[in-house]
Amino acid sequence: MTEQPTAAESPETLETAEEEAPIKQRKNGLYPGVSDELAENMQSGWADTELRDLQPVEQARYAARRRAALSARFPGERLVIPAGNLRTRSNDTEYAFRAATEYVHLTGDQTQDGVLVLEPAGEQGHEATLYLLPRSNRANGEFWLDGQGELWVGRRNSLAEAAQLLGLACADVREAADVLRAATGPVRMVRGHDAGIEAALAGRTTAEGDEELRVFLSELRLVKDEWEIGQLQTAVDSTVRGFEDVVKVLDRAEATSERYIEGTFFLRARVEGNDVGYGSICAAGPHATTLHWVRNDGPVRSGELLLLDAGVETHSLYTADVTRTLPINGRFTPLQRKIYDAVYEAQEAGIAAVRPGGRFLDFHEAAQRVLATRLVEWGLFGDLDVEKVLELGLQRRWTLHGTGHMLGLDVHDCAAARRESYAEGVLEPGMCLTVEPGLYFQADDLTVPEEYRGIGVRIEDDILVTEDGNRNLSAALPRTADAVEAWMAELRG
Repeated sequence: MTEQPTAAESPETLETAEEEAPIKQRKNGLYPGVSDELAENMQSGWADTELRDLQPVEQARYAARRRAALSARFPGERLVIPAGNLRTRSNDTEYAFRAATEYVHLTGDQTQDGVLVLEPAGEQGHEATLYLLPRSNRANGEFWLDGQGELWVGRRNSLAEAAQLLGLACADVREAADVLRAATGPVRMVRGHDAGIEAALAGRTTAEGDEELRVFLSELRLVKDEWEIGQLQTAVDSTVRGFEDVVKVLDRAEATSERYIEGTFFLRARVEGNDVGYGSICAAGPHATTLHWVRNDGPVRSGELLLLDAGVETHSLYTADVTRTLPINGRFTPLQRKIYDAVYEAQEAGIAAVRPGGRFLDFHEAAQRVLATRLVEWGLFGDLDVEKVLELGLQRRWTLHGTGHMLGLDVHDCAAARRESYAEGVLEPGMCLTVEPGLYFQADDLTVPEEYRGIGVRIEDDILVTEDGNRNLSAALPRTADAVEAWMAELRG
């Protein structure tokens, strides 16, 4: 990686400089070590790359509808939704930037430092302005001497280009803090993404008001529009291909580790999408009993199971979330199959309970009942019957987690929604959720027969609520034990 300009070579900000003043006139006071001749040379000889007559991106009209709903909910109030800033990983390197979900949902933009501001506009509701970083200035050297200049990090859209692409008025984000400080009247903002914008609004917002905005924006994502559903299906389709990739290289994973599986799936995510939507869980053997096993540094052994929980994130940042539990050598043992079949039966019951007008909790309760029934049949609760087990929640020692969650721009989407709108709410067409029951017998659990210990099974699919029931977006991946074995055999030749 090329070293960025040092602090001596690059000012922390160019706001104090006269942006159009030639570098030569400053006698290089801001840029020690740069000759007048080089400074002058770098100011000229660059082609005009401004693109004109651009068509709005497909997401623009859907984002406009979402902003209209937001405007209607908070009339007469200034609303501020930041994208967020780069975060330091170590020393002078940063994590890859991922814009805040609320910002992406309302704009379609993914660039760092952006700020969406909805200004009250009387009967018109609000006027939206998107504050963005403009093209790097060539006259003052910003584009090649600043660590975030375009010569270092790549070309940005100009404000005019961004306005055409996103269907929004755009302005220089370096002016946003001053604009907000000077404005009067009630204001709300989404906190936690941009410390500079929060400082500019210090004392102007309330924690309660800001939380109310965050909750509304979370609930605004509960029902997906047709464009979002298409993005989710695209994410799932790529994820299916990623799972196929993994099956084809399980022999190489056996020779290395779980990281070969992680890397294989990541390649598909990067080739067909933006990234993985969350840290892939590539859990082989007893690691499958750890719900969020993301170290992925363990051995992959024939005769054991692989629990692969992974999802491709599209270029528009919508993510899939799919899990399959696979026999590493391609064949389930009788005990593995018994446990797998119980989880499959529970998932079938859960999926059948996903329907418009049904409670969100219905699919969880249906799946838990099946699992409790099988655990009782296997003698793991002594003389207790299923009803008593469910009443006391004893099955949770081995089922551990809820049976699903909303899915969208976040893998656990709509997380700030109120309980009455989400966990205790009613399903509607357009909602997309996971159904993912599991059984997990820890390697050190002395309450189960020894042969059960170290076995973990989860099956997860992405389910869209439709007008007349549901649709399994990830149905292209086999789910029954027989189908899984046949699918693996075909892929491995």
